[in-house]
Amino acid sequence: MTINEHLQKQIAICNQHIEEKRNVEAYETLLNLFETIHIDNFKILKALIYPKDDILPLVEATTKKRVSLEVLRRRNVLLLISGLDVSQDELSVLEQIHSESKLHATRHDIQQYEMVWIPIVDPSVQWTDPMQKKFEALQSTMPWYSVYHPRLIHKVVIRFIKEKWHFRNQPILVVLDPQGKVLCPNAIHMMWIWGGNAFPFTTLREEALWKEEAWRLELLVDGIDQTVLTWIKEEKYIFLYGGDDIEWIRKFTTAARQVALAAKIPLEMVYVGKSRKREQVQRAIEVINLEKLSSTWPDLTLVWFFWTRLESMLFSKIQLGKADEADVLMQQIKRLLSFDKAGGWAVLSKGSSITVNGHGTTILPALLEYDLWKEHVPTKGYDQAFKDHHDRIRDVAHPCCRFEFQSTVGRIPGSMRCPECQRLMEKLTTFVCCHDDAVSTIYE
Repeated sequence: MTINEHLQKQIAICNQHIEEKRNVEAYETLLNLFETIHIDNFKILKALIYPKDDILPLVEATTKKRVSLEVLRRRNVLLLISGLDVSQDELSVLEQIHSESKLHATRHDIQQYEMVWIPIVDPSVQWTDPMQKKFEALQSTMPWYSVYHPRLIHKVVIRFIKEKWHFRNQPILVVLDPQGKVLCPNAIHMMWIWGGNAFPFTTLREEALWKEEAWRLELLVDGIDQTVLTWIKEEKYIFLYGGDDIEWIRKFTTAARQVALAAKIPLEMVYVGKSRKREQVQRAIEVINLEKLSSTWPDLTLVWFFWTRLESMLFSKIQLGKADEADVLMQQIKRLLSFDKAGGWAVLSKGSSITVNGHGTTILPALLEYDLWKEHVPTKGYDQAFKDHHDRIRDVAHPCCRFEFQSTVGRIPGSMRCPECQRLMEKLTTFVCCHDDAVSTIYE
């Protein structure tokens, strides 16, 4: 090695140390900035998006013109933070909720908010033409402000977003007030659950909405299926069911109809699929429709939204630090999410009131054993008689409970209590390939 090469190497090492020191200082500055009270949000936004004044860092949605951060000054700002792999399902529902929220704010004369897409891309990855095209395609569909280019977001900011706001790869929605204070570290869960009704998307609003909620069928299907809401108003008996085992589905729907005829009750059924295994769900829907086994949601976006809302209910509680509260609603949501990971399941309601939430291994036997509980139907009612018999079976069967959290999800709880027995659950790491596409998914 020549003297010149040695000097060049030493200079490179020094530059690296200098850059690392600058990054540490910049990170500390960013932390301090969020702990300081400001007269408006401008310093915060500049620090997060682009600190210099040499370019216009935002793109306005309708005109596609570049604009300065001034358009966000003293406004409530929602930072939509994601990678370039946002699904069309997510974007279409977000767009609808965004539109509803704007209308809500206008009608009630509430201060408007602005949404800004902050695309996060690994700074160490080389930017390519396909990435540029993907970014531009996403940007062109968004009806809100977006950062002009992902490379404007400094790696120190990316570190902050990951460490402080728990961003992995799933989209998050950080809410800032007009002074730049964080009102909610991730409002996307309440958006999925309550839509525009969650406005202004603060943690206080989230807590208030939970206090108003109860374990009822509207919570599960609100904003998804108007037909089910009509059945609820008509006080019909309703089975909401899922899974991808078509043989179990055939047996369950057949047994449910036979029992309904025998008990002379008005029964409706709707299939809601699974949280994943999209292709299997599509095949199940085709069979169910062909054989007229029950109602279905033909648009898989609705199936996706149903499960996304359910998962968001759990994540919302995790974010609020109340995932292990012993309230009935949370235990039932956990049960549903657990059932989804292992076979078929069904929820029975009469109108709005849910009476049974059971796994396929207990629901189907309870229906098949109708002769053992039919005498109680005239006195107790179909739903209560079915519940009593189902619960006796469940007390003996005790199906296992399990939850799967994608490693791309931000806040994964360190521990969870079983919704059935309240004991702490065992934590495992699982590798899963469901063959819906060519990419394996890692769960923790």
